[in-house]
Amino acid sequence: MTIRGATRADLDTIMKIYEHARAAMAANGNPTQWGSSYPTRQMIEQDILTNRQFLMLTHGQPEATFHFSTGDDPTYAAIEGAWLNDAPYGVVHRLAAAPGAKNVAARIFDWAMERCENLRIDTHEQNAPMRHLLEKNGFAYCGTIIVEDGTPRRAYHKVKE
Repeated sequence: MTIRGATRADLDTIMKIYEHARAAMAANGNPTQWGSSYPTRQMIEQDILTNRQFLMLTHGQPEATFHFSTGDDPTYAAIEGAWLNDAPYGVVHRLAAAPGAKNVAARIFDWAMERCENLRIDTHEQNAPMRHLLEKNGFAYCGTIIVEDGTPRRAYHKVKE
């Protein structure tokens, strides 16, 4: 398994992974979190340009994509609840697996924890598979945040032991 920064050459592959993820979310009772067009191509292009979009490969084949960054994220400025701490943190956003990929979330979380021992992430109330993965991988539920479009998300936090 390799995780590397995404490039412009990866853009079509990344968008296909997100298309698959949107369909899987809708099929699993979560049709509204990403709707039919989130994340946008323009958003992913910007993340590639700013070195925040990553691709996970196994034997050279794309298995997952995600956004990872460190520093204050405006999404997490206000929480109904409380974060585990106020220390500098990293975030994982828009994690999506390619068709047939297995166990990608745990490997991505491990990779992110190697780079930042204080991680925050959020997901939609209806995203039961992701909520399960977060709890299984040691993330603590901390409360509710409101994302840019005005909708609530369940906020999670993990600190390296």
